Amino acid sequence: MQLNNLNIAVLGAGRSGRAAARLAMKHGARVRVFDASPSIGNWPEDIPLHAAATEEDGRAFRADLVVISPGIETDSPFVRAFGREGVETIGEMELACRFYHGRIIAITGTNGKTTTTSLVEKILLRAGKAAIACGNYGVPMAEILLRDSVPDVLALEVSSFQLETIRDFHPDVAVWLNFAPDHMDRYKSVEDYYHAKLHIFDNQTEEDLAVVRAGERLPHLKAPVRTFSSEDPAADLYYREPQVMEGDKPLLNLADTTLNQRHNAENAMAAVLACRHLGIPAETAAEVLKEFTPPGHRCETVRTLDGVLWLNDSKATNLHALEAALKSQNSPVILIAGGKDKGLDYLPLRPMLKEKVRACVVFGQIADQLQDAFSPVVPTEKAADVADCVAKARACARTGDTVLFSPGTSSFDMFTGYVQRGQAFRDAVNALSPLS
Repeated sequence: MQLNNLNIAVLGAGRSGRAAARLAMKHGARVRVFDASPSIGNWPEDIPLHAAATEEDGRAFRADLVVISPGIETDSPFVRAFGREGVETIGEMELACRFYHGRIIAITGTNGKTTTTSLVEKILLRAGKAAIACGNYGVPMAEILLRDSVPDVLALEVSSFQLETIRDFHPDVAVWLNFAPDHMDRYKSVEDYYHAKLHIFDNQTEEDLAVVRAGERLPHLKAPVRTFSSEDPAADLYYREPQVMEGDKPLLNLADTTLNQRHNAENAMAAVLACRHLGIPAETAAEVLKEFTPPGHRCETVRTLDGVLWLNDSKATNLHALEAALKSQNSPVILIAGGKDKGLDYLPLRPMLKEKVRACVVFGQIADQLQDAFSPVVPTEKAADVADCVAKARACARTGDTVLFSPGTSSFDMFTGYVQRGQAFRDAVNALSPLS
């Protein structure tokens, strides 16, 4: 791709916007970054910035190419103001992929992306590959391309927001972990969200590989498909606790790993299949699985106190993640859920609540909605904040119970993100004293 002397508008002054701007400048473009915020902290002096940007600024700037950050809605009036007729609008990831010549394992799904991406990276490294995890997880792809040494393989977490703006993006392996309604505060319908995710397969060929959870609703794909499942024995890889089975033969034993719950077993199977396409055997993956620790706030044990297990699953920012966490529990559950209103319907969760949950504590912007949805099938009470949730959960927990903090929605009504929310839960649980 030739950028020399082109005028490029980069929309969004976050980390991905900065990386896109630097990559475009490295290739000779004239770049200006536009952000609607009136104040941008710690901005590098060598990147031209227009803060407090408006639609009028967009119409006045004669861009040859528009690059948007994933957090900005592609069909917003702000974006349309910059992308006049005939001007291509792409995302930071699409820009980066046009300058990358290595191999890509791209991972998408409503849940499990970060765990799977991290696991793929570690398997690649154990096999001696020059590899790094990036994308929606940690480091923007464009930032990787600015390094002195660019790795041969990328384990790339991709979100629906990033996939909205691809044109040439072509992963050697495309991993589809799962799909469930989410981000209804951004998309007009579940179908819009689904079709954004589907773009991960757009440019694959017969030489590539699609790794797909068995039973997912997908169109015919050009790439060969390998499947995994914790429910369907006919999948290429199937989890029969604690073994990952390939046909009728055990392939991996997850008994002594942190991935032995059903949802994490599926992440492990997807990673194994993806890395196989690059010639890495399951034996190498098995070595990694024994020592792998999933990223924080994903069904992690905070402590066991007075015979009660406390689990932090703050990363559960949608209904599917909450349901997956509940499916993995074998003890009676005291569920703590709540947060921002994302337009999700929680009524379908009732059968799972009836089967797994003894009591619920709800909080946040959707506390009333959750109380109405949950109380017909399980005792449910509201709490003022996370600390109050912990106090109320302890009051009703019995020896042998599991208190599961799995909010089922995003955290932005009360917190800066799921990490801060999860830390608030950790702090409140760790502050508890044993009963005398």
